[in-house]
Amino acid sequence: MMRYILIAALFLSIASCGAGQQAPQLIPPHCHAQDGLPDVSCSPGAVFANITAAQVCKAGYAQSVRDVSQAEKDRVYAEYGVAKHPTGSYEIDHLVSLEIGGSNDIRNLWPQSYTGPYNAHMKDQVEDFLHTQVCGGKMTLKDAQTEIATNWKAIIISGQASLTNLIQLI
Repeated sequence: MMRYILIAALFLSIASCGAGQQAPQLIPPHCHAQDGLPDVSCSPGAVFANITAAQVCKAGYAQSVRDVSQAEKDRVYAEYGVAKHPTGSYEIDHLVSLEIGGSNDIRNLWPQSYTGPYNAHMKDQVEDFLHTQVCGGKMTLKDAQTEIATNWKAIIISGQASLTNLIQLI
């Protein structure tokens, strides 16, 4: 809710800025990613209601539901204070990936870096691993969603998904 209030205040202040007046400063970001994880107060994760493992395991499912506009991506970048970034340095990521039932809701989006020890490339491998576990009947969809939303890095750290297993999925 705070997001919407801040964005509305920004738009109202810009709209009321008359000719010859200096444009207002942007509201400072209030979301902060840390150590490869999003700010849980801004991006706790969200899933499509009533989604099933059979649906997410159907070929082409993730692409069929992917729907995040550039305006929404820009809003997520702004909330996390990513004003400028070289092309290819970040992606707007779904915390709970589409391939395990994550939704396009802004509560499920955050800017994830392609650099650092726990980056977007590593998370992509975890997403593939969890999708394989769910579709192979080795993990429930709900458990996969909870694990990735809670702390996707822990899946690697705990040894559930070894780096060797993740690399084999590439």
